[in-house]
Amino acid sequence: MSDVIITVRGEHETRVRPEQGVVHVSVQCDGPERAPVVERIGALAAPLREELAARQAAGEVAEWSSQRANVWSDRPWNNEGVQLPLVHHASVEVVATFTDFAALSFWVSAVAERDGVQIGGVTWQLTSSTRRSVEAEVAAQAVQAAVSRASAYANAIGHAAVTPLEIADIGLLGRPEPDPGPRMMRAMAADSSPTLDFQPHDITVTAGVEARFAAR
Repeated sequence: MSDVIITVRGEHETRVRPEQGVVHVSVQCDGPERAPVVERIGALAAPLREELAARQAAGEVAEWSSQRANVWSDRPWNNEGVQLPLVHHASVEVVATFTDFAALSFWVSAVAERDGVQIGGVTWQLTSSTRRSVEAEVAAQAVQAAVSRASAYANAIGHAAVTPLEIADIGLLGRPEPDPGPRMMRAMAADSSPTLDFQPHDITVTAGVEARFAAR
């Protein structure tokens, strides 16, 4: 019996508990005079930096960053089409990666009540080493799924074994179809309220491959 070429797709998905929560915080203020606005944005941002540094020292935060103040001015218009006096604005963006989720929830609830502070949201993620390990495992499972499917097809037509000829990311064996290989879907938390208790959701990691086998 001659060989039969079998082309299949294998996919696998797993869910993993997140290890880190990345908090995005924006500090903003405005006013008619530039100097007081600059001074005010510094006074609003300084406590955040001090608290995050202390939490990092305590092991609750893996890393954090704070941009320099962004200051700009404009002249707004009112509803009657009249241009109003010059207004000065300032903002600072702060990002912190928490490893202690209880500390994250407590800190976010506290800072969300402060004047000029807005919580942009939280992204739940894995550490780099865990992500690489999980993606490698999911990719291997996707290949095993392709082998199992090809073997089932071969058995159905009376062939006892399959030999792999080609294995590639989805789209590379046929019509081009963008696919980055293993993919990690990060769990997101929407804008917070002061009483919101952040509960991390599982992160979904998926992988898909295309494979070509010879069935003998």
